[in-house]
Amino acid sequence: MQDTDIRNKFWAVGGGKGGVGKSIVTLMIGASLSKLGNKVILVDADLGGSNLHTLVGIRYPQYTLADFIGRKVETIDEVVINTPVDNMKIICGADDILGMANPKYAQKTRLLNHLKKLDADYIILDLGAGTSFTTVDFFLYAPNKIVVLTPQVTSIQNAYGFIKASLFRHLNDVFSKDEQAMELIRRAGSPAQGESIDSVGKLFDAFNALGEERREKLLNCIDELKVKLIVNMVKDAKEKNVSSIVKAVAKNYLGIALEDLGVVQFDNVLSASINNMADFLSNRRNSVAGTNFYDIASNIIKNCQKSAPPQPPVASVTPAAC
Repeated sequence: MQDTDIRNKFWAVGGGKGGVGKSIVTLMIGASLSKLGNKVILVDADLGGSNLHTLVGIRYPQYTLADFIGRKVETIDEVVINTPVDNMKIICGADDILGMANPKYAQKTRLLNHLKKLDADYIILDLGAGTSFTTVDFFLYAPNKIVVLTPQVTSIQNAYGFIKASLFRHLNDVFSKDEQAMELIRRAGSPAQGESIDSVGKLFDAFNALGEERREKLLNCIDELKVKLIVNMVKDAKEKNVSSIVKAVAKNYLGIALEDLGVVQFDNVLSASINNMADFLSNRRNSVAGTNFYDIASNIIKNCQKSAPPQPPVASVTPAAC
């Protein structure tokens, strides 16, 4: 598989704390992509509190990630389960083994290496709430990163906190063996009162003393973190613009240019269907939010097409996805 295929295939859906609707967003994006002709696999990567299988009507999954991580099965294909939606499958989360919420590095590496071999146009990781190392590591692994937030002020703060935690986790990984750089990164990551390095811009200035090579390395780390925002449960026109707050703060303090992926309006039809999402998805009920998710799915497909290398035209062939 080419690097471009992997880059287009993987999407991670994260955020701050719970309650922003990440699992519903993951599910609805997956269903929309599948109805547009793509093969989709959803992965419940909330290893401490999985619930994605419940939303698609699977009460007792035959296999979960625990079976793969615990080596009860050898290949990831063995834990992929069908859903009521055509073209959309699911890998259920592993919350039934003590300690599974914090897998070892080797276990995470094996899992991610197997995931990228799956036969799918899109693999969407539904991450756990918060900023645990496992959650952030999965978020950083995916080339395409989505942060979900709602118009509530606490959600806006948590979304920014999640993005900041992801950036500094990445910096800690890249510069882990460079003690001089790490000292500056630690100061910028948790600035005390009166700290002069209280933003990534000032961290970049502080790197001047470390030489051009390390400054370039820092700049590359920041540029690599491409994050897209979805504002969920929007109730009025003013709330559609709350992503601008996160984008402005992330640009000023982290040096990261965030992108809007879409807005999802609060929808009574969808809200009333959460306890029976399998029926909602199978019958393809019309809803305002459903239209929003189709728009987001279309944006994802366009994003893939922009990053794919140009291909010579082939007669009578229409690809399902980029």
